[in-house]
Amino acid sequence: MLSRATLFVLIGLLMTTSAAPAATVLVEAEGFADHGGWSLDTQFIREMGSPYLMAHGLGKPVADATTSVAIPSPGTYRVFVRTKDWVARWNAPGTPGRFQVLVNGTPLAEPFGTESASWAWHDGGTVELPAGEARLALHDLTGFDGRCDCILLTTDPTPPPDDATVLAPWRREALGLPAEPETKGPYDLVVIGGGYSGLGAALSAARMGLKVALVQDRGVLGGNGSSEVRVWAQGLIQRGRYPRVGDIVEEFCDHAKKSPGTFEEFEDAKKEAIVRAEPNVDLFLHTHAFAVAREAQRITSVTCLTTKTSRELRFTGRFFCDATGHATIGHLAGAETVMEPKGRMGMSNMWAWAEADAPQAFPDTPWALQLTMDDFPYPRDHHGQWFWESGFDKDPLGDAEGIRDWNLRAVFGAWNAIKNGAGKADHDNAMLTWVASIGGPRESRRILGDVVLTQDDIVTKREFPDGCVPSTWSIDLHYPKKQYATKYPDNPFISIAVHDRRVDRAYGYPVPYRCFYSKDVENLFMAGRCVSVTHEALGTVRVMKTCGMMGEVVGKAASVAVKRGTTPRGVYANHWREMDELLSLPGGARRTSVDAEIKLP
Repeated sequence: MLSRATLFVLIGLLMTTSAAPAATVLVEAEGFADHGGWSLDTQFIREMGSPYLMAHGLGKPVADATTSVAIPSPGTYRVFVRTKDWVARWNAPGTPGRFQVLVNGTPLAEPFGTESASWAWHDGGTVELPAGEARLALHDLTGFDGRCDCILLTTDPTPPPDDATVLAPWRREALGLPAEPETKGPYDLVVIGGGYSGLGAALSAARMGLKVALVQDRGVLGGNGSSEVRVWAQGLIQRGRYPRVGDIVEEFCDHAKKSPGTFEEFEDAKKEAIVRAEPNVDLFLHTHAFAVAREAQRITSVTCLTTKTSRELRFTGRFFCDATGHATIGHLAGAETVMEPKGRMGMSNMWAWAEADAPQAFPDTPWALQLTMDDFPYPRDHHGQWFWESGFDKDPLGDAEGIRDWNLRAVFGAWNAIKNGAGKADHDNAMLTWVASIGGPRESRRILGDVVLTQDDIVTKREFPDGCVPSTWSIDLHYPKKQYATKYPDNPFISIAVHDRRVDRAYGYPVPYRCFYSKDVENLFMAGRCVSVTHEALGTVRVMKTCGMMGEVVGKAASVAVKRGTTPRGVYANHWREMDELLSLPGGARRTSVDAEIKLP
């Protein structure tokens, strides 16, 4: 039986006037039947147009990814592989992302991941194939983040398109995908983003009786608070004017003892189980939102790519919640957004190491940052913490892959100094156990609401009648640490936190509800890092438990908006007394529908 990748095959007949029809088979790497040790990376679809597989083996080659495809007719097939040399943009020596493509067990002569600083088609030469089933494999050679987008087998020697405006429709046609997305809905609330804010919104709305879609672009929930990123959950909950806000967050939050914690501490399976236990929530993992349809001042649908099958889904609903962290839905819908031109906080890729029982080798990394033991803070507690952060003035939306890759070069450069440089004598048995390939971003776009919360509002304790989410974290802003910036002034990779501690740590500053909906798009809520605050105020509201409480408030506000036939703005203007009552209820309180009575657990 052929694998799922066979569904991605189009036997194209490219007609010419003088030659026989050409046969073409396109295979998306994410559609391989068995990913082996390769990981699915969906972080940069906005930049390069697709998910891809990456061999993140920490210097040890990962197991092959394998699949089978149908070859339509015998012939000489040219093989094109869309990939990149991920360190070439910095003119770094060596090609750490090398891999081979095996066809029916035989590697092509050409290694991949050795050309082009940007994503491009690499011509791998030709192979003779009979008609019928062919086996493909991605064979990692280094363990250092080789990456593959897709493979094209064709009897036409013409290279496929690389222009982004042409490539996407070409893929769709080549894969034989439907011209129109499959519609899901209508829902009362469509939540885009499955981090703490999205979890809070989806669960809260569902328990208020709404029919909810929760859409997450990765395979696990929790965002920065998942096992992929491992930022421990901070911010105090269940206090202030509404001490039951935070009940839902307490159900799913981690209790890691440090950041980064262990895989087990983040309990990805628990988060998913809590969501799947809610009958009013439809969960869509591996689903990336990329387009928004709007009529007048309302969003009518959000279109998403399913990252394992390349099929598209269109979600329709009454209300939408942007919990993407990057204001993606607000931006696509035309809502007014802001982003600091300079001085933004960056992205962290944390890491951990341990002592083995025997000596452990680590390859030399000439392509990594060339660091000495004095160029970075030594991780005495066996983990590289939040301050392994870069990208402060880089493009957090258009070049997030570059920021992540710079962080990887920094980590591997530091580990090379520890294992092969001046630290070698003291670290014979030391081994890397984990390096985050998924970046933990702190700041990008924010959506403007009816209130834009400022630092002065927080430190002067300005009272808003709709203050409802207690923010107890200090105003914590990150900057490059000068001590470590001398050698790499263009993109320092170690940060320092500067705190304004005038926030009430015990009671919390109540962030107003009017920061949680767009002033322009009348059915758009937001929760998390993209809410309506200034750069400085973001320093306190951005921690995960606080973001989760925003989601809880949004879920309850959505239920009022549905029940009363109003907008998010109308909830505040005309129905705040009802919201006040709902915010006082326990997080486990449930309605079977928006008109039903509340049932306490």
